[in-house]
Amino acid sequence: STAAAESSAKAASVAVISSSASSQSTGNTVVAPLGPFGTARRIIQREGPLALYKGLTAVYTGIVPKMAIRFVSFEWYRDILGGWYDSYTGFTASTPSPTVTFTAGLLSGLTEAILIVTPAEVCKIRMQSQYHSLIDPSHKPQMHAKYKNVVQTAALIVKEEGPSALYKGVVPTMMRQGCNQAVNFSVYNWSKKKVLAWKKSRVEEQGGSSKDVQLDHWQSLLLGGLSGGMGPLVNNPLDVVKTRMQKQVIHEGKEPKYKGLLQSCIIIAQEEGTPALWKGITPRLMRIMPGQAITFMTYEAVSAKMESYGWFD
Repeated sequence: STAAAESSAKAASVAVISSSASSQSTGNTVVAPLGPFGTARRIIQREGPLALYKGLTAVYTGIVPKMAIRFVSFEWYRDILGGWYDSYTGFTASTPSPTVTFTAGLLSGLTEAILIVTPAEVCKIRMQSQYHSLIDPSHKPQMHAKYKNVVQTAALIVKEEGPSALYKGVVPTMMRQGCNQAVNFSVYNWSKKKVLAWKKSRVEEQGGSSKDVQLDHWQSLLLGGLSGGMGPLVNNPLDVVKTRMQKQVIHEGKEPKYKGLLQSCIIIAQEEGTPALWKGITPRLMRIMPGQAITFMTYEAVSAKMESYGWFD
């Protein structure tokens, strides 16, 4: 949770850019790819620098409990699955197997998607997209913001569209978060195991004890950033579809344009080309990789300190 708060402000500004880039479409919206820096410059020119922080309250509201649920549920799932796996194989492993780590990461991603991520992102995207920064200013409605903060946004969505509207895009969100955390935890723990083995071998070669060897802060920072970038490279189409589904407002008696994952992917590919499914990948990596780097570094540091105090005994 501490790590989540540290990276929230940066994440909010990059998320605005990513949301703008991934939700471009035809009509009055500029469809030529501007890139993350061009998009940021356009937002600042038309709405001012504070517009880069639209949806910050939703980010804070979502990211702190999300990170808490992610790590608590991952450790819980890994302990449960590890016990089952040991019973199945007939021996107790010193470290969880890659299969157990992958499955625990997958389940933790699904858990956070249902409990926190989907409602928080629906609110965040509504707040960010109510004045789309890529629309020609002459077509921009002159009115006060409809969505002001995450609580008011959630209440208004429920009032106008029903509670189920907070779970628009829940399936692609679950798939995205599940894939992200399965890959994230698997790559991080595999890399951590390799680095620790290398460090222990060096200590033993010098005649020292390798019992208390731990990752340095910069090593957990680097490994966390690299592992955090793997998932988005694979599942960005899910993020684009999720953004489109959560952004659209459902009017009674009118059929929504984006109805499901496969149907949305086909429509986007037909109307804008297959590369449109990877819109926003650069700002998304700029947001996720530093955030994951800070998160894992802080998690390792806090966990080590708590272990030294005997809190896990």
